[in-house]
Amino acid sequence: MKIFTAVIEKCPDTGLYVGYVPGFAGAHSQGETLDELSANFKEVIEILLEEGEPKLEAEFLDTQNVVVA
Repeated sequence: MKIFTAVIEKCPDTGLYVGYVPGFAGAHSQGETLDELSANFKEVIEILLEEGEPKLEAEFLDTQNVVVA
């Protein structure tokens, strides 16, 4: 079992949830619900892993709040 961290946003224009796995080329998806997005992500990542172990270009570490006056 492998675990990947995805960044998820909601597009204000389409209302779709969109996401990507930082540093994992091709690992991006969208869905009308978070459940649909999750299922789509699983399918995309399974397909990508068929090509072999990914060489991640970056690793997700954290999020930060930035306060600007």
